[in-house]
Amino acid sequence: MEREMVVVLDFGGQYNQLVARRVRECNVYCEIYSYKTPIDQIKAMNPKGIILTGGPNSCYEEGAPSYTKELFELGIPILGLCYGAQLMMHVLGGKVEKAPVREYGKTNTFIDGSKDAIFASIPDETIVWMSHFDYISKVAPGFEIVAHTADCPVAAAACEEKKLYAIQFHPEVLHTVKGKEILHNFVRGICQTEGTWRMDSFVENTVKEIREKVGDGKVLLALSGGVDSSVLAALLAKAIGKQLTCVFVDHGLLRKNEGDEVEGVFGPGGNFDINFIRVNAAERYYAKLKGVEEPERKRKIIGEEFIRVFEEEAKKIGTVDFLAQGTIYPDVVESGLGGESVVIKSHHNVGGLPDYVDFKEIIEPLRSLFKDEVRKVGLELGLPEYLVFRQPFPGPGLGIRIIGEVNAEKVRIVQDADYIYRTELAEAHKEGKMKKLPDQYFAALSNMRSVGVMGDERTYDYAVVLRAVETIDFMTAEATEIPFEVLQRVMSRIINEVKGVNRVMYDLTSKPPGTVELE
Repeated sequence: MEREMVVVLDFGGQYNQLVARRVRECNVYCEIYSYKTPIDQIKAMNPKGIILTGGPNSCYEEGAPSYTKELFELGIPILGLCYGAQLMMHVLGGKVEKAPVREYGKTNTFIDGSKDAIFASIPDETIVWMSHFDYISKVAPGFEIVAHTADCPVAAAACEEKKLYAIQFHPEVLHTVKGKEILHNFVRGICQTEGTWRMDSFVENTVKEIREKVGDGKVLLALSGGVDSSVLAALLAKAIGKQLTCVFVDHGLLRKNEGDEVEGVFGPGGNFDINFIRVNAAERYYAKLKGVEEPERKRKIIGEEFIRVFEEEAKKIGTVDFLAQGTIYPDVVESGLGGESVVIKSHHNVGGLPDYVDFKEIIEPLRSLFKDEVRKVGLELGLPEYLVFRQPFPGPGLGIRIIGEVNAEKVRIVQDADYIYRTELAEAHKEGKMKKLPDQYFAALSNMRSVGVMGDERTYDYAVVLRAVETIDFMTAEATEIPFEVLQRVMSRIINEVKGVNRVMYDLTSKPPGTVELE
């Protein structure tokens, strides 16, 4: 049976992945493509629906991202969001102008149209998230205004006959109270999808695909011990068992005790019947990173040294048929391959075929999944919860949680501080002082040193920065409100127990404008 699919056309919006994620929550498969994707390619995908994302441009300016009018004549339901809504109006004969009043943030919106399509079951008045300089001053022929705000006469417009919908606000963000329902109305109702995209079927189908592709060949995987590579290892183990060899390069930049934990799960006597090789390479990494402070340079050194170590081990193994990578969908998009987003994460190894390993082909079974979907696959495969819900950890490890030069002393400081922080938050949750744990929380080491007093002596030591965020998909995040008494205890323990630290700070920055990591 052909898989149902909704296509998201990216016009440079910051929430493009969030749109796709919301579609997946409707149990419908979704992929992101650039607005430059040819119309014939879109038609060949036979999508059940198309969503046009937001973007930073004005659609009426010369050179602004656009699309041919033919897109709206395919007979496929189309939903335009923010810039996508304005573009739809502009292309089809409406008018878009600079707004006399810019709308940004939570806004009361009033539903004017019928309640049997895009706004089915939505209250007459609801709160949405607006973010626009321009506005639709005149709707295109055939469209009806179906929602407005105090400052925006066209908050939404619809052409029910052609199943075309233009929404000025962002239903994909959580700040839009009924956003999920609006997208569900479009994806499941208007697009008439059945919603068959689920993780149990993904595991069954992917295991079958891996077996057919690999045959009796050998597969090599670089296992980091993070969620993505661990789930991939379990998936490959289920499919091909001993045909899989996992190489775990311990670069000395992992969290405290993590190297031993990884070996305990995947090594001899662990949960899986695979070939496991651990390489302890900390001193090599520290030597390469000596004197290097610039974050991007550190990333490249860590990546390059991994290649060197991995290459050495691969040569010992000999020829393999496939190289497996734990690439997931945000990696694809954030590396500039899935849409119009700028390259955010340069350490992702996406799409390239390394020339340092003798193999036939690369396989990336998780390439189509978001992080929470990867976790569902892990549970489906029977991985323990503590591994499946391990906090996301960047490829360069503590190398990007240490601001400035990386060395053994700084690694020790951040490992110990991070261990105390995570332990205390877990204890606070257990004692009921916190209703839930943050989605990600860690300690980082700033490059700031300051004078302090400990006992009767002056100190000149480092400042540790604590980070904790609430998020669903890591596309957006808010700082967690941790009880002050818990933060006080964490601070006291770190300063008293971690040599080299005399100051502890808490980072309140949201994403955007910041990122989850501090670098």
